[in-house]
Amino acid sequence: MDDADRDRRSTMPSAPDAARSPFAPINPVGLGAPLRWLAAGAHDLRRAPAASLFYGALFALMGWLIHIVFRYAYEYSSALTGGFLLVGPFLCVGLYDISRRLERGEPVRLVATLTAFRANLGAFSLFALMLTIVMLVWARASLVVFALFYTSAMPTLDNFLARVLSPEHWDFIAIYFAVGSVFAAIVFAISVVSVPMMLDRGTDAVLTALTSVRALFENFWPLLWWAILIVSVIGAGFATLFIGLLVAAPIIGHATWHAYRDLVGPQP
Repeated sequence: MDDADRDRRSTMPSAPDAARSPFAPINPVGLGAPLRWLAAGAHDLRRAPAASLFYGALFALMGWLIHIVFRYAYEYSSALTGGFLLVGPFLCVGLYDISRRLERGEPVRLVATLTAFRANLGAFSLFALMLTIVMLVWARASLVVFALFYTSAMPTLDNFLARVLSPEHWDFIAIYFAVGSVFAAIVFAISVVSVPMMLDRGTDAVLTALTSVRALFENFWPLLWWAILIVSVIGAGFATLFIGLLVAAPIIGHATWHAYRDLVGPQP
């Protein structure tokens, strides 16, 4: 072997390096993990109440704006409320940054968390575009379902709940929630850990979305339980005329950060 061949071989990557995966490992978690994440989220809320409640107030305000602007068009109000939940993971970037700062022992300053997305602007922009497209498609699908079942006139303000939730409309309820569940499952699958990961590691949107899907399939039952808890906590916030979102949204946002830290191992 001459010197040129020896130099060329020395610069070639070894077999393990060449085969190294760009994906971070996924840690297994138990069914008790989601409750632990909620407890950690509530703890972060108590440690940084002012900044956390600011984001909670924004969520409550957005809910009220949707309700006020579309109070006489419930087909739009329900569609936008569902869309509001679909883009929720992206809207919680500031809450993830608060939890990250608390974890590092850094001071929490609200102004700094408002622009946390700038650290990985390209990835956040692409992911926000993805969620926006999903939300728009869901809004159209929601209106189509309403139009199929209410061909003459939409329910009015006085009889909306009575008509929509009446036993004779069980088929509408089943189909509406089935269609909504499909969109919710898609968003949940790609966003379980993706937004906190983009913030924490500066990775691109596609890699983090694929990592999120892997985390879901490798911890299916714990994360299904986590999804149920998210819907329950946020649903309670909606049931209190959005006032409960003041606390519910920050707890879920902080808890999602802790879910990411438990689920995703160190980057290779």
